[in-house]
Amino acid sequence: MNGTMNKVILIGNLGDEVKMHQFDDANSIGRFPVATTESFTSKESGEKVSQTEWHNIVVRNKLAEICSKYVKKGDKVYIEGRLKTRKWQDNNNQDRYTTEVIASEVIFLTTKGNSGGENSSYSPPSQPSQDISHSTEEPNDDLPF
Repeated sequence: MNGTMNKVILIGNLGDEVKMHQFDDANSIGRFPVATTESFTSKESGEKVSQTEWHNIVVRNKLAEICSKYVKKGDKVYIEGRLKTRKWQDNNNQDRYTTEVIASEVIFLTTKGNSGGENSSYSPPSQPSQDISHSTEEPNDDLPF
């Protein structure tokens, strides 16, 4: 394969509410953390081990507004997007780097009755509970949750 690809797919739980930032009347950004957990049995001890990774998610404009309105801390989501690393300076003028997932698609996997994450039902991405993609179409205001 001659080309390159920058694509990320995550299924995890929101670690906090969506934090919205408005730039002007037409542009906004939403940021929220998503946790993914891998469980396995340790070969040395035989005990079950869980490792949680935290991912910084960024959504823009209409997708950000929809996520802010419909997903809450603990909800399970499917995220599809790309990785982007940005450079910034802290209070001591030290260069810092943050890697984020710039989401192009968010699918809500937690149904209204199962809000809270642990007992949520999983719908495969091909048959989502609610699929919100980065598109020019207006979302359906009669959402089932």
